[in-house]
Amino acid sequence: QVQLVESGGRLVQAGGSLRLSCAVSGRTFSSYVMGWFRQAPGKEREFVAGINSSGSFMPYADSVKGRFTIARDNAKNAGYLQMNNVRPEDTAVYFCAARESAIVSIVPGNYNYWGQGTQVTVSS
Repeated sequence: QVQLVESGGRLVQAGGSLRLSCAVSGRTFSSYVMGWFRQAPGKEREFVAGINSSGSFMPYADSVKGRFTIARDNAKNAGYLQMNNVRPEDTAVYFCAARESAIVSIVPGNYNYWGQGTQVTVSS
C-alpha cells in the first residue's frame, strides 16, 4: 500500500508563486510514475503534470506549460509541483497520484494511489 499526503496549498495572488509537496510512504516510490491533477468546483479532475520514475520525461497540460514545473526526489520519497505566475483559473484542489507503471498517463483512472488533496486559491 502507498500513502500520499499533499501540502503547500494556500491563498495566493495572481502572478505569485507557490510550491506543492507530496510526501509518499509505503512501498518503493522510485519505481512509480507520479502525477499531479486538479479539480475545480463543478469540473472534472484534470491532468496537470506527470513525471516518470527517473525524472527524464515530464509532460504538462497546455494550460500550465511554461509556468509549472514537476519534480521528484526519490531519496526523500517526495514529489513537488512548483507553480509560478499563477492565474485565477488555476484555483482548484490539487492532488498527487502514483501509478504502478513506467508510463506516464494523463488519465486519472490509470493511477493506483491518491492523496487527499490540497486547496489552491488564486485571487485576482
